[in-house]
Amino acid sequence: MRTKGTAAELEIRRRIGGRLLLQGKKLREVADACEVDISSVKRWKAAVREYGLKALAAKGSPGREAKLNEAQKAELVEILLAGPVNAGYRNELWTRGRVAEVIESRFGIRYHPAHVWRILRNLGFSCQKPEQKAREQDDDDVDHWRRYKWPALKRGHAKVS
Repeated sequence: MRTKGTAAELEIRRRIGGRLLLQGKKLREVADACEVDISSVKRWKAAVREYGLKALAAKGSPGREAKLNEAQKAELVEILLAGPVNAGYRNELWTRGRVAEVIESRFGIRYHPAHVWRILRNLGFSCQKPEQKAREQDDDDVDHWRRYKWPALKRGHAKVS
């Protein structure tokens, strides 16, 4: 199981452990001091022996670099919060396809709509379904039904017609 902490925190822990090893501390002492398993300390010791303390540095994040930079992401959030109508759409509904179109037209970066959800999720957005309401629906009738008829039906005191 991976130890909890950011990459920087884990690197600091490894470097402290590496320095303790270079001072001649025993594997168990280093493991206890760094609150890690002894097998981790053995890996650190081998890495330090072969490459020095620089071998304990944090590695870069795996995977492809993001196409959108931080400034573009911030601008995208502003566009999304302003709403689809302000972006030129006819209603207040963002879809992955629409967001992909905005990204391509504004930043010149093409994303497949199926992958846009990752960007949205990383920006703090979540999937929402629009509230659907019949055009013919009368709010007063619905309120009356909920207050009076539904409780009576629930208690079994009203006839269902």
